[in-house]
Amino acid sequence: MTQRLFPEWHPQDAIQLTWPTRDSDWAPTLPCIEATLEAMVVAIARHQHVLISVPDAATRARLTTTFGHLGVPAGRLRFVEAPADDTWARDHGPIGVERDGTVVLLDYRFTGWGGKFPAEHDDALTRRLAEAGAFAAPVEARELVLEGGAIETDGQGTLLTTEACLLNPNRNPSFDRAAIESRLAADFGVDRVLWLTHGHLEGDDTDSHIDTLARFCDPQTIAYVRCDDPADPHYPALTAMEREIQALRQPDGTPYRLVPLPWPRPCFDPDDGHRLPATYANFLIIDGAVLVPTYADPADARALAALAEAFPDREIVPIDCRSVIRQHGSLHCLTMQLPRGSLAETGDPQDDEER
Repeated sequence: MTQRLFPEWHPQDAIQLTWPTRDSDWAPTLPCIEATLEAMVVAIARHQHVLISVPDAATRARLTTTFGHLGVPAGRLRFVEAPADDTWARDHGPIGVERDGTVVLLDYRFTGWGGKFPAEHDDALTRRLAEAGAFAAPVEARELVLEGGAIETDGQGTLLTTEACLLNPNRNPSFDRAAIESRLAADFGVDRVLWLTHGHLEGDDTDSHIDTLARFCDPQTIAYVRCDDPADPHYPALTAMEREIQALRQPDGTPYRLVPLPWPRPCFDPDDGHRLPATYANFLIIDGAVLVPTYADPADARALAALAEAFPDREIVPIDCRSVIRQHGSLHCLTMQLPRGSLAETGDPQDDEER
């Protein structure tokens, strides 16, 4: 049996989103986060489908009307009614792998980043979507605690992650490094795990998810966050992380092509003043485009230019994510890509034609 973890640039059927509710932590800023998600859906739907889990029929009807007014083709949207605790689809969504030429979706346990937040509904969401007929690919449950934002792959057997997350005792306390690597090899077919020891963002609840720090752009290229302000408290750890990344090698021994991403000015919560985890590494690769978080910061333009160079064949789409970091995530954290062959067809002729 051959198995591999799909890289994010593999052709996709859809992007999965989980819509926020007025009963969630988003309640004080719900109109703002909904506007951000609407902009994301408009951008994504130009290229592929969007699968959106919603809490109830009323939300589904409201969003159907909203996206109709925004010009999103109805055939590009899929809604499933299912309860959720929060919106971070990257961490409670399924992880797609290729097994002997077919797509399989792996459903890992999600515990609210090591028990920090309620997660019962989020942990059950992939199963509920499967039961509702959203997926064409089989869904397999896993007992391992693992979030999608914790791993990056080149699609060719290499996985990039952080020790602070995957080796944290709040995830899988009985697993040491060797046991984690063995499970990753079995599930994803990876034969190399590149571990970063350094790097974190203030305000981050995930214990240093790799998708906030460093990302594969293609098998030879890694984009990463660089802090160039010695006075910033992040500077020592991110400088040490930069040295680690510079020392990484491809399987053939050659260095990676590195794309340093700029450091935005500090963003602070307007209510209590704590620092928020603004990062340009939290971009999303879709078919034909890359959605990039921006923060109304002078560094936005440099981040967009750097990623345009890294992805010369894709449209670069800025998305204002100041609303998203209020809840300590960013653009990539809100999404999960579903690889080609994983989304069920609806039987709608318009949908079939668009696919």
